[in-house]
Amino acid sequence: MKSYECEPCGYVYDPAVGDPDNGIAPGTAFEDLPEDWVCPICGVGKDEFKVVE
Repeated sequence: MKSYECEPCGYVYDPAVGDPDNGIAPGTAFEDLPEDWVCPICGVGKDEFKVVE
């Protein structure tokens, strides 16, 4: 699974870690995050994230 970086603030969503503070379990792919999920640091939507190569 690929990691995704928030372009505005640099937060990296790592699917191996998930986002436990917001109810996202480890092993959750970015594509499987709820549509209303937002960056836990700056609050932008999924459309502001890019794949980390």
